[in-house]
Amino acid sequence: MASGSGTETSGVALRLQNVRRAFEDLVVIHDLSIDIASGEFLAVLGPSGCGKSTLLRLIAGLAAPDGGTIGISPEDARSRTAFVFQDAHLLPWRTVLENAVLPLELMGVERSERVIRARATLAEVGLAEAASRYPAQLSGGMRMRVSLARALVTQPRLLLLDEPFAALDEITRFRLDIRLRELWIERGMTVIFVTHSITEAAFLADRAIVLTRKGGGIKLDRRLPLPRVRTNELRLSPQLAHEMHALLAAMEEEG
Repeated sequence: MASGSGTETSGVALRLQNVRRAFEDLVVIHDLSIDIASGEFLAVLGPSGCGKSTLLRLIAGLAAPDGGTIGISPEDARSRTAFVFQDAHLLPWRTVLENAVLPLELMGVERSERVIRARATLAEVGLAEAASRYPAQLSGGMRMRVSLARALVTQPRLLLLDEPFAALDEITRFRLDIRLRELWIERGMTVIFVTHSITEAAFLADRAIVLTRKGGGIKLDRRLPLPRVRTNELRLSPQLAHEMHALLAAMEEEG
């Protein structure tokens, strides 16, 4: 699918087999296996401490599993992974544009090209007019959009998000949910989105998994048969309410 910067992006497929991760005597993830299809939008839910963020870090390669394997296909796409954290982590002495170009700068991309790509990506997230501002001049929602642009500027094939909108007000969160979904459709990348919000998971994703309270096992793996294009009208629909109820039931179960 064509992205807003005129490039082609396609997602990667992932296969996790018997993955284990422990911190001394605390087993956070035990014997977890899951296949994630190329171009899939997967939401990961579960109670605090169930291993959601740990799972994301393992997939990103920021930590190594103590057992099992994490495979990516095609293998040469492993470097095309971007991570968006809950905190925007912007450099306060850099403008919005200078923050957005940072990954390309570190990759050694020629200056004129990285500026063109960063401006195009900022336009995709609605920040074309804010390129010369500094982080202190931005709202929380704008800072998060810069963080998202900084991730997207590398044209990732795998986008990992760890509760990126959790600290935002509800209206800003609704808007960013819709824009993220649009960008996923436009770019065709694989997205894994960790959240505590049942509403957000059901609205954003095509598939959701609920992790067990201990050991990071999968309690529920559910396809969400909702429209490909998501609008705010969907938030009040019986279809979304039905999917939220299924996710809530799994979250409330013991285990």
